[in-house]
Amino acid sequence: MRYAVSLWFFLLFLVTAPMLFTLGAVLFVVAYPLDPDRRWLHVLVCRWCYGLWLHASPGWRVRVEGRELLPRGPCVYVVNHQSFADILAVMGLFTPYKFVAKASLFRTPLVGWMMTLLGYVPIVRGSTKSMEQLLGPCRRWLRRGIPVLIFPEGTYSPGELLPFKRGAFQLALEEHVPVVPVLVRGTRELVDGDGPWMSPRANVTVRVLPALPPESFGPDAVELATRVREQYVAALAVAG
Repeated sequence: MRYAVSLWFFLLFLVTAPMLFTLGAVLFVVAYPLDPDRRWLHVLVCRWCYGLWLHASPGWRVRVEGRELLPRGPCVYVVNHQSFADILAVMGLFTPYKFVAKASLFRTPLVGWMMTLLGYVPIVRGSTKSMEQLLGPCRRWLRRGIPVLIFPEGTYSPGELLPFKRGAFQLALEEHVPVVPVLVRGTRELVDGDGPWMSPRANVTVRVLPALPPESFGPDAVELATRVREQYVAALAVAG
């Protein structure tokens, strides 16, 4: 069954991704004068990715909990990272944001082109300039009132949470905006890393945890990263 489900998913993706890019490019051109932050384009992509691709198999159960906890205005969403399906899952937040992704994804036909249109933020992993690549564009989006979404582990975790890098937390400290932990579960069972094989059955949950207001931060980004990671460890232990 996993071969059949995987084939169906990637066939669906190959057929519909050009449609999404075409619609997105038209919307980008038409709406840009009224929507330079590309919020409308982001809505289209969220509905398409979450509603179509992440529900491609009837055996995939997906739910999002705690959308009401998302603060209005600029903030930093931090999300644990299990597989490429995490990106599809967090689209179900249905809120405007710009996410940070490895630069190589932006060179991928259709997907990378759309990410560029959306104004997402590329970084080169391991680069000495990676912090600068992260902070500069993210600051600009936050100052325009747009949240940013960052995977603080930096890459997929094989099991237990990896240590959290300080970039997301340095950003929140400097810009004095809330940190919003978002816990994703089940995507590792759906797909292993970058795939290609996908499980015919999976239960995926996206859970928004209470935001940490900037007034509660200390001065140290590393300490804040450790504190937020402990929240994830506790939440994962409770969830089971």
